[in-house]
Formats: sequence, C-alpha cells, structure tokens
Amino acid sequence: MFRTLRRALCAVGAALLLPLAATAPSAHGADGATGVVAADAGAGYWHTSGRQILDEAGQPVRIAGINWFGFETANHVVHGLWARDYKSMIDQMTSLGYNTLRLPFSDDILKSGTVPDSIDFSGGKNADLAGLTSLQVLDKIVGYAGQSGLKVILDRHRPDAAGQSALWYTSAVPESTWIANLTSLATRYAGDATVVGIDLHNEPHDPACWGCGDTATDWRLAAERAGNAVLAVNPDLLVFVEGVQSFNGVSGWWGGNLMGVAQYPVRLDVPNRLVYSAHDYATSVAQQSWFSDPSFPANMPGIWDKYWGYIFQQNIAPVWLGEFGTTLQSTVDQQWLAALVDYLRSTSAYGADSFHWTFWSWNPNSGDTGGILKDDWTTVDTVKDGYLASIKAAGFDPGEGGTDPEDPEDPGSTAACAAAYTVTSDWGSGFNADVKVTNTGTTAITSWKVTWTWPGAQQVTSMWNASYTQSGATVTAANAAHNGSVAAGGSASFGFGGAPGGGGVPSVSCTAA
Repeated sequence: MFRTLRRALCAVGAALLLPLAATAPSAHGADGATGVVAADAGAGYWHTSGRQILDEAGQPVRIAGINWFGFETANHVVHGLWARDYKSMIDQMTSLGYNTLRLPFSDDILKSGTVPDSIDFSGGKNADLAGLTSLQVLDKIVGYAGQSGLKVILDRHRPDAAGQSALWYTSAVPESTWIANLTSLATRYAGDATVVGIDLHNEPHDPACWGCGDTATDWRLAAERAGNAVLAVNPDLLVFVEGVQSFNGVSGWWGGNLMGVAQYPVRLDVPNRLVYSAHDYATSVAQQSWFSDPSFPANMPGIWDKYWGYIFQQNIAPVWLGEFGTTLQSTVDQQWLAALVDYLRSTSAYGADSFHWTFWSWNPNSGDTGGILKDDWTTVDTVKDGYLASIKAAGFDPGEGGTDPEDPEDPGSTAACAAAYTVTSDWGSGFNADVKVTNTGTTAITSWKVTWTWPGAQQVTSMWNASYTQSGATVTAANAAHNGSVAAGGSASFGFGGAPGGGGVPSVSCTAA
C-alpha cells in the first residue's frame, strides 16, 4: 500500500466473536514442534507445518521483518537511494534485528527497459547500480540481502505505478499478465533461497470477495490460479495470500479480512506452501469502530481473532501480518501497537510458535504511518523501533560469501569492533543516546560488548537492542539475541535512556568474539 493514496473504509457491521485463545495449542504447537528458534535456523527454502514455518532442516523460523517500498512507485526502485547507499540501508536493517525484507513492486518493473530514477551515485554511493534496469537493481538488493542474512518476500503491490487496485487485474494489466509476471519472477529467483516467497497481490478489497464463486471477483479462486502457476515453475516458494475487505457483510481493513478461510480455504497443488497474510492499522491510517469501543484496547484480541488470528489459533496455517504501522502520535495508536505486539507473541516466550510480521515501513515517507527511519533517511525512530523489540527474532546465516568465524580454514581472521556513542537528546534531567558497533575485523563476529565510564552520577534508566550491567559509573552493554552477529564491515546499534543529563560523551571500548 502507498499511504497517501489511502481509502475510505466500510464500517464493521457484525458483533465481535469471542477470542479463540482458549482453543489454541500449547506453545509447543499442535504438530509437536517446540517453536524455539535455533541459532542456525533459516537455511534453504522454507515450508509449513500446521501454524509454523520450518526451514529445510525442519527447524522453526520466525519472520520478523520490515517493508521497504518504492519499486511499486513511479521511481521504479526502493526509496531513499537518493540519500544513501543501498548496502548501508540493508546493514542498518540487520543491525536493528530485522530478519526479512518485504519488497513491494508493480508490474511496471517487468516491462522491457524500465529503469529506476532518483538514485544518488555521488561519493561512490550505489556505484554498482549505475546503468541497471529496475529488475537488475532488484537482483542486486536480493543478492546483498542474502549475503547479510536477510530473507526476501516479493510483494506484487500494484498492477502499475499509478495506484492500488481493488482486484488483482485491471483493463491495462489483465490476469494473464499478472500470472505471467509472477511466474517470471518465480523463475528468475529459482535456486536462490534468499527469496522465500511471493505475496500474490496487495490488499484486495471491495468488490473482491472470498468464496463467492465468481471468477471475476473471487480472490480465493484467483489466488489458487496464481499460486499454482508460481509453484509449477518454482515449487520451493511459499505462497502468501492476503485477505479481502468484506466477508458476509463484515468489513475491515483492505486485505485484512480472512474470515472466509474457515469455510473456503485456499487449495494449492504443492502441500505445505501456503501462508495467510493480514494487514492491520491504527487511527493514523483510518478510524474503525473498535478504536472507540469503551473496552479498548482490551477488545482488540477479539477483533484480531475474528479477522485472522483464528487461523493460527486453530493450527490451520501460519499467519503473517504483512503490514502494520502508525505514526504513534495519538494515545490510541500507542495503545493499539502495544496490544498488537503482545498479541503477536514474544519471541522469548514462544520462539517461532508465533505470528510472523513485517512492519510498515522502513521508509519515513509513508504519509500516514511514517517509518522506522526519520526524515533524514538515517536516524532511527528508537521509540517506534523499541515497541517491536520483544517480537524481533534471530537473523539467518548469510548466503554465499559469508565467513564462518570458527572456520579452521580461515586462520588469519580476527575479531574486532569499535563503538561510537552519540547523545541524541538531552533535557537536563535526562538524556537519550545511541551507540553504533562496527565490526572492524576480518571475519564475522557472533557477539560484542561495549563499556564506558561516566565522569558523573549518570545511571541507565532503560536500554533497547542490548542488555546491560552498571557498577558505579561503569556500564557494560552486551548484544541482544538478534544483533550479536555482525558481518565484517557491518554494524549493529543499540540505544538507551539515562539520567541526569549533562554527562557528555564518554570514551567507549568494544570487544568482540
């Protein structure tokens, strides 16, 4: 979705169903899997088992990712490359603990000769993208994402760059073109397990229906036709199928209504490849009746159970919240996001036996949600990112070109790091700071620690993306589970709040293993 082109929504017309949590399998899952995310999970292509996604070795994985949009717009390339190098963007994503990248695109990028614009090549930025078509730039981003340990989900967002469509086809882009382009991409990345799946079409909405039987409007039938075509050329991929807007007179977010799955499940020719996907938003996108319910936010788990959560609770299939976001400006939105994160299940408590997700968005230029990055395309919104800390999950092993720090055939490798401490705000009684850890060695590192000593009486009051101990004025911060692994030349970051302010910037030291 492109936020500034958002829509009017129908009111929800049915009474809420009771939460289904009481019928949910235990944290071990109905199929007996533990749900624990193994440190080396994620290798190869993935498949499903009940409500979980498993890697090629049968280990459960959790998608905990971010949307980076732009290929679906008239720029025909991810946004922000007018400000930064694409590799630095991806490095920052991994340093923050995101493990999957959802890349929206339109069918325009598959037209012959489509080229990107608004890419800055000055100072050596994006040098290897010069002269490439949009598809070739996509190849570069997928390649570097894989080397960095990110998985990629391709999202057919729009038929063309002009705007979102209610159905999966338009007069200019018929269903035959949609399916041909999906299969072209599935073939293009066959054998490259960085691309784990394709989201067939973004946010179907009225008049799209689910289970009505009309081939012109029944999204469930169209998803079967497209999904089976994709699997015919690349049977290793996951097929992500979003919901619709309305089912049996009950309306909600575009793409967010999966109520019809209970009666009309999607049927694919290749088993264990189907993941259902929902979208959910806050008041900064549009108002919904549940936000003004007197019981809000306690009513929200019942809402989510009704529209899409029951699929997970009943062990029907994995559920991926492909988009959710907010500006976080209102108290209602803050309460909504806190409740949603809790509903998605913390990784520490449930491992991969959880909902999957990709946050909207990395981009700050999403009109009614903003992004993880601020308007300078560099600074992290640490408050927004901090809400997601409990549902982030372990990254995946880098693809070809990765280095094993314990490889006996690489005796010359060394582990080393450096840290940079920056005060981002100071209001006298307290302050916030960010610390960037850079791998300065010749091999990947698996853990790091940063230590500093304040000259005054400062105390850490909170910390995100790291754990810490403080003895007197000396603080030692250690990596979190999701950001300890840093490739040579890569970086990770964490932030914290402290009090009182006025402490300045102390000297910091960094050690790595």
